Amino acid sequence: MSDLSDVNEFNRGIIEQFRANGGKVGPPFEGAPLLILHSTGAKSGKTRLAPVVYQQLDGSWAVFASKAGAPDNPDWYHNLVANPSATIELGTEDVPVTARVAEGDEREAIWSKQKELMPGFAEYEQKTDRTIPVVILDRAGTAG
Repeated sequence: MSDLSDVNEFNRGIIEQFRANGGKVGPPFEGAPLLILHSTGAKSGKTRLAPVVYQQLDGSWAVFASKAGAPDNPDWYHNLVANPSATIELGTEDVPVTARVAEGDEREAIWSKQKELMPGFAEYEQKTDRTIPVVILDRAGTAG
């Protein structure tokens, strides 16, 4: 598990709760499927941590670069594009993954399902002019 010194206060509290409770957290993510993404900084080369809502796929996980509808993508998205090798904390398990950006029909199917599962994502989509990226995290060595 990585050092929390570079993580902002909001995310630090969520990560500490997640680790203390085997992957469970309280509001605002209570009940949501959450993982901790360890990416490598595109510029810094340092490990960066981000709590991220995910959708379980068949043997993989989809995460959404929504940034709550901000006009730009979150830093973790840029990090994964630059350095697709990452690790996720799922519950108490650390899983090495390889990231790829979903495109076309694959993206649309996953994104549509996510908006049904968690309607807040539809609200994020309404707030921004950008297409919110969907990133697939395949278990390392099993990339689809």
